[in-house]
Amino acid sequence: MIEPTEDKVDATRPQEKTVTPPPAAAPAEMRFKGRKVKPDELPEVRSQQQAEAEDLTALYEKMIMEFREGEIVKGKIIAIGEKEISVDIGFKSEGTVLLEEFTGPKQYKVGDDIEVYLDRVEDSEGQLLLSKKKADFLKIWERIGAIYRDEEIVRGRIMRRIKGGFVVDIMTVDAFLPGSQIDVHPVRDFDALVGQEMDFRIVKLNDARKNIVVSHKVIVEKSLAGIREKVLGELKVGDIMEGTVKNITDFGVFVDLGGVDGLLHITDLSWGRVSHPSEVVQLDQKITVKVLDYDRERQRISIGLKQLQAHPWEGVENKYPVHTKVRGRVVSIARYGAFVELEKGLEGLVHISEMSWTQHVKHPSALLSVGDEIDVVVLNIDKESRKISLGLKQVEPDPWENLELKYAVGSRHTGRVRDLVPFGAFVELEDGIDGLVHISDLSWTKRVRHPGEVLHKGEDVEVIVLGFDRNERRIALGLKQAQTNPWDEFEQVYAAGTKTTGKVARVLEKGVVVELPRDVEGFVPNSQLKRITRGPRQVISVGDELQLEVIEFDKDSKKIILAAQAPAAEEAAAEPEDESYRQYVVGSDVDETPRQSAPPSEPSASPEIPREDASPPSEDAPETPSGV
Repeated sequence: MIEPTEDKVDATRPQEKTVTPPPAAAPAEMRFKGRKVKPDELPEVRSQQQAEAEDLTALYEKMIMEFREGEIVKGKIIAIGEKEISVDIGFKSEGTVLLEEFTGPKQYKVGDDIEVYLDRVEDSEGQLLLSKKKADFLKIWERIGAIYRDEEIVRGRIMRRIKGGFVVDIMTVDAFLPGSQIDVHPVRDFDALVGQEMDFRIVKLNDARKNIVVSHKVIVEKSLAGIREKVLGELKVGDIMEGTVKNITDFGVFVDLGGVDGLLHITDLSWGRVSHPSEVVQLDQKITVKVLDYDRERQRISIGLKQLQAHPWEGVENKYPVHTKVRGRVVSIARYGAFVELEKGLEGLVHISEMSWTQHVKHPSALLSVGDEIDVVVLNIDKESRKISLGLKQVEPDPWENLELKYAVGSRHTGRVRDLVPFGAFVELEDGIDGLVHISDLSWTKRVRHPGEVLHKGEDVEVIVLGFDRNERRIALGLKQAQTNPWDEFEQVYAAGTKTTGKVARVLEKGVVVELPRDVEGFVPNSQLKRITRGPRQVISVGDELQLEVIEFDKDSKKIILAAQAPAAEEAAAEPEDESYRQYVVGSDVDETPRQSAPPSEPSASPEIPREDASPPSEDAPETPSGV
């Protein structure tokens, strides 16, 4: 602030009294072009005022141009308050900076020169906005930019862990360190790195967003570049090298070979099955490997571990002779069998047919599970195809060797019906031992079209052994043979000329099958039905009761041929046979053509059965009853 100065008065000199005349008063009104106007309304006064305003505006704009927003400017501290510091930067007014933006505010005093960031020339209240913190950040950012451009190494401290990496303090500015850029080796414990200081290189800098990405890995890789070039220059296929397991994946293992990485594929870890590489090796484990392939263009190295071990198929016939019993582990199950590991890299197949002597195994999983330790017998070794056939049932004695005496032909046994098939029934004699009752051996007297007509699943039955084949492991059984053959008695009961009754069981093309007393069937051909198909009775249906007479009995072929007999009253009333009777198949509809003697609107009332021989249908004919 400029203070007014006073002239010193000489006390020795006499003072002269000066009288200052009063200023002339400006006229209140003036006349201009015949009208009264105020002095400031005169044209020359207005022009002068406008020129002064334009000069002030130009001076203000010049001052603003000298102070650009977003730049660092120099200023002087003119006052220090409790919450803010006033700074004069040479503008029309001073600006203020919050005291909290200063690091160690007590070291500053009035009159100190500082650099501040000009945030805004004027805010809504016309105040100058300054920032010390932003000025310090911009100076550091410029230094960081120079480090990035010159690819210099900068020291930083890992502050905290975040998703995907760490926050690193670089010269008081936060930077991002990705987890993959920490080291060439995988990091085991990320939390242990928090608080550590290490060298970094800035690999990415976004000036607009003020983002920094740093890496420690590139510094390590550069230090290993010389070693890597030396190793790659001397590397060749077949070399035996030592390395350290640095990473384990689902498909293999990455091994550090001293500055270069080699891939140990999962198939080259062991001769045996490996579900995951961690079953064979562990992280940081020292292992010896063999170089299998080296791609110099892509600088990829393939290595193997199992190649340093003897192949398990060498001398396999001496280690596992045929017919010897060995122990193994089930490693895989398929629908056709189970694979058993005898040793690492050596497996054999137990076919589903070699699993049990007696049980009907539908799937190997019914007996075995992956991981089971089992005893097997070596059945065959094919060294060229590298296949070993194993047997599970051969561990136990073959029960069929002793069954032939137990189930001798003609012996009687009780079993349970296990299954019904179109050609017969399987009867379980004991656990795992089945015999077959053929459909022709189910009944002495009936023609069985399906075993279900006679037997039911789960039913206990008595059977006779008809045949035993140890090689084919088959037992033939008979159900009807367990009963007395009734045809010896039938020979007397159904002698030729014997009269009896029967019920129609089936109507066939060539005749009808009838059920006779004593649970036996007979056959009546069409030629022997004409006596009862004349007159009022034209059609024979299932269930009809017939009067019959035996005309033929064959014990060896088990056939009974019968003729139908009409009742006495019907036989007397029947018309004599002549050519006017129409021919019908038993059970057919009435022919549409009327008889000559009948009215045109009425059908014939007396059908005639075609003349046929009295002999029964052949055994090859369909639906011919058994025993007919």
